[in-house]
Amino acid sequence: MSQDTEQRMQGINTSVSTGQENCPDTIRAISRGIAVLKFINRAGSANLTTISRSTNIPYPTVCRIVNTLLEEALIEREENRPCYKPTLMVQSLATGYKFENHLVTTARPLMEKLCQEIVWPVALASRIGSCMVLLDSTHAMTTLTFDNYYPGHTMPISDCATGKAYLAFTDKNTRSQILQNLTEIDFGWSRQLPIEVCADDDFWEKIRKTGYAIQPVNTHSSEPGRTASIAAPIMVQGNVVASLGAIFFRKTMKLSDAQEQFADKLVETAEAIARSL
Repeated sequence: MSQDTEQRMQGINTSVSTGQENCPDTIRAISRGIAVLKFINRAGSANLTTISRSTNIPYPTVCRIVNTLLEEALIEREENRPCYKPTLMVQSLATGYKFENHLVTTARPLMEKLCQEIVWPVALASRIGSCMVLLDSTHAMTTLTFDNYYPGHTMPISDCATGKAYLAFTDKNTRSQILQNLTEIDFGWSRQLPIEVCADDDFWEKIRKTGYAIQPVNTHSSEPGRTASIAAPIMVQGNVVASLGAIFFRKTMKLSDAQEQFADKLVETAEAIARSL
């Protein structure tokens, strides 16, 4: 090994061991593999063409990734059609992450109670990177929904009520970093909160004063544009750990009526979840 190579390897090893984020490169193959697994997990079942089209990964590459996931037993092929679905082995990837399970277990009875009171579905979401990821919901408890959303459903943090609530109640430095990431990464989403609004402290202060955030039009759903939502943060020891949202039909209920009828109940339920945690 040459001296230059040895020095570079030493620098990388030091970076990893000390937790410093100055590694020179990322591994694209791993990123693509994760993207495929995430999509199959969210979809429940999908064929190769759908996976390729939805992830923007070339078909031959998807084939190799799927074969690898099959070998690792993270997915399996359905018996009667050429589709692939996740296996129980996927749950092993979350073995070391305990808080999310505790959060869902604690929040569930309070979410069900709120859903029964307001009739509309209630959702629990937390931040992963620049997205809000659904942890649990009560969509199956009510007929007032277009779809039954499952854990793993992803929404852009700047374009959903749960994301806005999260951003408003996180510290300013973290919020600025998340918003900066939004300007640097092309997510392929059709619409995002304008950057000039993201940088407006008054926008976030208004959310903090009311205690909840509003999304007048939900564009990242099974029926884009047909629902709206309100969300409140779940705060533990002064830190926001998740958001609790309520979703309603735009044509059935005006935003002002929703705020009047159940915004306070939503905030109270989020506070009750936080106390239980």
